[in-house]
Amino acid sequence: MSDEAPVEETFISHLVELRDRLVKAIIGVAAVCIVLMIWPGPKEVYDYLAAPMLESLPTGAKMIATGVISPFLVPMKVTLMFSLIVALPWVFYQLWAFVAPGLYAHEKRLVLPLVISSSLLFIAGVAFCYFFVFKRVFHFIATFSPSSIAVMPDIENYLDFVMSMCLAFGATFEVPIVVVILVRMGIVSIAKLKEIRPYIIVGAFVIAAIVTPPDVVSQLALAIPMWLLFELGLLVAPLFVRMTQAPEEAA
Repeated sequence: MSDEAPVEETFISHLVELRDRLVKAIIGVAAVCIVLMIWPGPKEVYDYLAAPMLESLPTGAKMIATGVISPFLVPMKVTLMFSLIVALPWVFYQLWAFVAPGLYAHEKRLVLPLVISSSLLFIAGVAFCYFFVFKRVFHFIATFSPSSIAVMPDIENYLDFVMSMCLAFGATFEVPIVVVILVRMGIVSIAKLKEIRPYIIVGAFVIAAIVTPPDVVSQLALAIPMWLLFELGLLVAPLFVRMTQAPEEAA
């Protein structure tokens, strides 16, 4: 009985620590959201997100809202989405602060760079999607629109499309992290990954065809970076393995 008590106390203390870290992460996101609500405001945040689509529309064309509360709800959702992206490093820091006390020194040398790089890579993926992909995809789609059709995208459909694309590109940019973890955990070797490289390239194009709209531009814009990031993971993984080896492994 005496042996079980310390174990139970440790488990409860971990739950309390996890709760505190989750609360701090939520507070961080809420703080960013409040700032964006005040300045520049939900309308301006949405206009910024909608800019790539509006630039591809014919002169004088606008987006429409088919729902009663869509003009209010969609800008609020967009502001929350921006808040999550901006606060992502803070959220990952809370994750790091929760797991760090239980790690050895060599494990910290692995986890901390992964936490930092994963947040930066996700943000980079979203930025690549917004600044590079959207303009080209929307322009490509607009060129196929017949002159007899009035193009008036619905703001809710646009938001769903943007969120799914940003999530897809953000996740795609995590490929180097996945490669590093798989190699470091000993699940697969660098040599094996190089051996199956052709299958991975084909898989990248298959995934891109599934998660992107049925146009060549967006599919290539997702598949090619996925392939290049896989190659980056192959280059970085050996370095991470050497840096994070335990003393007995290095010996």
